[in-house]
Formats: sequence, structure tokens, C-alpha cells
Amino acid sequence: MTSPRPRHVSGSAVLLLLVLLVSGCTSLGPGGSQSRPTPRPITSAPSVRLPAPAAGLAGYYRQKLRWTGCRGSDECARLRVPLDYARPAARSIEISLLKVPARDRAHRLGSMVVDPGGPGVSGVDYAAAVPTVFGPALLDDYDVVGLDPRGVGHSTAITCGPDSELNALVESDPEPATAAARTRSDQLMRRLGQSCVEHSGALARHVSTQEVAKDLDILRAALGDSHLTYFGASYGTAIGAAYADQFPTRVGRMVLDGALDPASSTLELNLVQAHGFEVALRAYVGACVARGRCFLGGSVDQGVRRIAAFLAAVEKSPLRATGQRQVTAGDAMYGVWQALYDKRLWPVLDQELQRAFRGDGRLLLQVADAYLHRNADGTFRDNTFEAFYAISCLDRDDGLAPSEVAKLLPRFEKASPTFGAAFDYSSTACDLWPVHSGRQPRPVHATGSPPILVVGTTRDPATPLVWARALAKELPHGVLVTRDGDGHTGYRQGSSCVDDTVERYLVSGIAPRHDVSCR
Repeated sequence: MTSPRPRHVSGSAVLLLLVLLVSGCTSLGPGGSQSRPTPRPITSAPSVRLPAPAAGLAGYYRQKLRWTGCRGSDECARLRVPLDYARPAARSIEISLLKVPARDRAHRLGSMVVDPGGPGVSGVDYAAAVPTVFGPALLDDYDVVGLDPRGVGHSTAITCGPDSELNALVESDPEPATAAARTRSDQLMRRLGQSCVEHSGALARHVSTQEVAKDLDILRAALGDSHLTYFGASYGTAIGAAYADQFPTRVGRMVLDGALDPASSTLELNLVQAHGFEVALRAYVGACVARGRCFLGGSVDQGVRRIAAFLAAVEKSPLRATGQRQVTAGDAMYGVWQALYDKRLWPVLDQELQRAFRGDGRLLLQVADAYLHRNADGTFRDNTFEAFYAISCLDRDDGLAPSEVAKLLPRFEKASPTFGAAFDYSSTACDLWPVHSGRQPRPVHATGSPPILVVGTTRDPATPLVWARALAKELPHGVLVTRDGDGHTGYRQGSSCVDDTVERYLVSGIAPRHDVSCR
């Protein structure tokens, strides 16, 4: 059972994939700000008095961070937060932090907390890659602070069984067509959930995004900031939206790039995302056809059918790779999805497919491994995959029952003829998960917050523009910044219009009066 994650692909990740090819790739060159905005300090409105911490949390809010040197010139620390906010004195867990100090100490505005999404991707690693992620204007004026949210990475982390179990799930048929195949996939998902509970205990019940938002407010206080400045990409926008909903008067400057819609159900999310990947695939094939002599065919429809036929063939006969490894249907789909996250990876996808059509799945597997945070030997380098399900299923306890898959298949195949069946089947994951929160999706309110920038991209496969539009409307002072383009997220993706708008807002505090459209 596969499930794509709406996560951010940083410039460093793009570069890593580009060097897999010896030639034929475009250079890495994100757009940048044309002029440095004037820094303006973040100040509290005189009429706003921040409420005191909830009962039992004062000790957490008073803690002082101990920063020590790490990863060269960066600094690391640990933040203590309660495992269960309903019983803060019972047990605490630790949150891992990494800070990249502001380069212009004279104009330092405070801290900008960042998270790249997933859920399950490391914000510590994200912050460590700031030269490829953020523009100079932000690096000059802010301490960039990345956190691994509870359950993730270097924080108190979710663990679930051996890598062999994870691989069995990842590599299983993403669109099981027979009763036997569906039963096997269901068993694999149930087993993963049971392993998470067995190995992680109570933590498996306390890694929700709502709890991460509470952790963010303790972090804000520990950083010494009266208001939270935050940049969230992809699923990191869900964390930011949850914070704004719970602590609207403590929001400082907030950018939510590649936004999710908190009000959408699992069914709605999967249908929209399935269509998003289909749109992205057609854009990729369209670019190939426009160049002439496209190896996929003479039209977009022909090229898309060629890819779909290839994926179907891999279901029946996995491709050879290296050593004992092979490319299964699940691997092949992840390898294609990864390259749709960033237009700069389209040349990589050309090479993946051309080699795979000849029976060589090595590059396809390398790209799938990058997507899954998996090493060349098939082991996983972190717990992203495990945390993804543990967090997602607490956030939305509305997974579809396996018995509903067949009747919904026509809707999914209409949304995405190529990937619809896989998205349909992945909608059952949280119904099979053993931990149930009862939490249902709902819109955010954030009453009393200042303007919040929401960024969306017209052909974003993982977080389609419709979600950014919805979130901007839900927020009382949401400002939508739209990038007309391809790939996942909008900031530092080649649009100086988006980059200037985001950086001017974060540095000067001046939000656009109206929604902004960029190319």
C-alpha cells in the first residue's frame, strides 16, 4: 500500500538527485530577491495582552535553551515538552532543535522557526540546508530554527519494527486488484501500526499536529520571542495553521507555502492529490512532446498511456536493479512521483524512464530511495516513513473502510487515470491503523491573528492550488500568493515575484493588501 506524502523537496535534495546523472540536466538556480527589504522589528500591539500558560505548563514555558555548537557553525539544543498536554506533569519528551544564527546581528529580528512537512521530515536537516532553501535577506536578519516535531527524527521518535517490514509495505502492489493481494496489503498496514504501538508505546498516541502546535508555543517562549515567526512548507503548513488556530494573538509573521486544507476529509484530500499528480504528469509529458521527437510518443495522451502501461508491466514483472534488489510496482511509482515534485528533476525522470524501458531499474530505484529516505542497501536512514502514518492517522481519523474502495474507484480513476487506483486504495490506511483519535477535519479560525501569507502553485502535484485557496479563505486575514508554474511549493522555485513578496513580508512585516499572482 503506497501513499504519497505532501512534503517539501529542498534545493539540496534536488541537487543530490541531479548529480545522479552525468549529463543532460539543468542547473540548480532558484530565483532570488532583487533588492533587500528594510528590516522592521516585530512588536506587540499595545492592546493585546498575551494569556498566561495553561495550568501545569509554567515550568515548560520558563525553560532556557542550552545551545551548543554542531554541524560546523550551527547550534543545537533540546526542548522539553509534555508527552500528554492533559497530564503535563506525568512525562516529558524532547524536541531536537538546530539554529543557524542570523548573519547580520545588528539587524537581527528574532527567530524564524521552519518546518518542511512530511509529516515526518526533519526540520533540523531543513534548517541545516538554509543556503539552498532561503534567500539572503532572511538569512541576514533571522536566526533560522528548525525542529524535528515530536515523534520525528532526532526528537523523541516513533519507531516501528524492522526495515524488512517497512520495505514489504513500500514495495507492495499500490493498486491490488485481487482479494488475495488486498488482504496481504491490509495485513502489512495493520502490522506496521501494531509494531508502532509495540515499540513506541504511549508516544504513538501523542504525535498529532495539534500537539506539535502546542510545542511550538513553548519553543517560542524558550527562544525569547513574544510572537512566533514561522515558515512552513508543504505539511509544515498544517502545523502553522494549527498554531494560528490555537494561538492567534501570538502569531507574528507566518508564511504557509504549498498549503494543505485542514477542512478537507481524507477522501477529498486523496481525490484532489490524485488529480494533482495527473496534472503534473501531463505537464511533464507535454514538455517532452513540445521539444520534439519525445521518447514517450507524439502526443500527451500517448505519452501518459506509455507511462501507465510501463507501471502496469512492473506490477507483473519487477525490474532488475543492483545486487539482490529489484524495482517493484511500489518503487516504480515512488520513483515517478519524486521527479514530479520539482521541474528541475524532469531531466532525471527522462533518464529514469528511458533506462527502465530498456529493463534497467537502477536509476528509478535510486530516485525512489531518495523519496523514501532509504539507503542503497534497502535500509531506512530515518523514521520519516513510520512517522508519516503515525501522525497522519491521528490528525484525520476518517480513513475509508477497505469495503468502500471498489465503489469509489470510478471517482478516483476520473480524477487520475494513471494514479487513481493507488490513491483510492491508500485512503484505507488510517482505518487499518490501530490508534484512533476520533479527530475529524475542520476549518481553522485564527480569530485575532495578523495577516498570514499562503502560497500555492498552479500545477503542484502534492499540494494542489485549490488547498491554498481554501486555507487563505478560512484565515480571517489570509493573503494568497499564487505561482503559475510546475512543481511543489512556490518560494525559491524560480519566481522572483514570489520570492520578493515572501521576503518583503517576513523582513518588513508589510503584507500585500490584496492577493498576488506571480509567474
